[in-house]
Amino acid sequence: MKEPIFTGAAVAIITPMHEDGKVNYEEFAKFIDWQLDNGTDAIVICGTTGESSTLTVAEHLECVKWCIDYVAGRCTVIAGTGSNSTACAIEMSRQACSDGADALLLVTPYYNKTSQRGLIAHYTAIHDATDKPIILYNVPSRTGVNILPETAAEIAKLPRVNGIKEASGNLDQIAKVHELCGDNLNIWSGNDDQIFDVLERGGKGVISVLSNVCPQETHDIVAKYLSGDIDGSRALMNKYMKLAKNLFCDVNPIPVKEAVNLIGFNAGHCRLPLIDTTEENKLLIKETLKEYGIIK
Repeated sequence: MKEPIFTGAAVAIITPMHEDGKVNYEEFAKFIDWQLDNGTDAIVICGTTGESSTLTVAEHLECVKWCIDYVAGRCTVIAGTGSNSTACAIEMSRQACSDGADALLLVTPYYNKTSQRGLIAHYTAIHDATDKPIILYNVPSRTGVNILPETAAEIAKLPRVNGIKEASGNLDQIAKVHELCGDNLNIWSGNDDQIFDVLERGGKGVISVLSNVCPQETHDIVAKYLSGDIDGSRALMNKYMKLAKNLFCDVNPIPVKEAVNLIGFNAGHCRLPLIDTTEENKLLIKETLKEYGIIK
């Protein structure tokens, strides 16, 4: 049995930026403090929502180290260090381990479209080169590669592969992963609209975009379920389903950065090639936040 790196809701945290595109660490600190004051169980730094794909390697590693140092043990910090290059992923992962990350989140190699055997080789190489727990990240809609359940079971044989962030959207596949792996591979939902569904299939929580706006509520969806309040968890999931979906009215993290700006933080804009969403979507996000009483 592998004890999960965390249970509950980890925020797939945005990266606040100045107008010139540089990371806004002053605002980042305020945002992290607010997250920790409002129920967030863990922070995933420099994941997809953190715009890792448009950070340079130097910026990426600086951001990871800064977050680890700033959090200073107040919660679990998971460093996104995946890459389409195994060698680059190893380099970033080693540095994150050295800097004190509690675990690594490793997205499947994107664009290369490696085989299932290639995925096993990729994750094995990173595992053998590092010394911290690893969370696989399966998001085929963005990477073009799907970790099949049988492949996940093979990779789970590696002792420090702790779990998988499942964003395939395929609930049957997620159930199959749990069937094949049991407690040898923890499962976290990678889709906010499927938190409850993944919990029903053996999940331990969520790595969440929604938590950027509603950290306490997202935590509570999971906490209620894991404490046996299944109906309460389902009701809260149903209540926040519309917001969870509307935060994906454009390419992530464009809408959630807009939402974080609206709730009072200076998140800034996304880096190119991502651009601000349409005025129609901005209105949709604003009206949805008003509907939930998050803003006036």
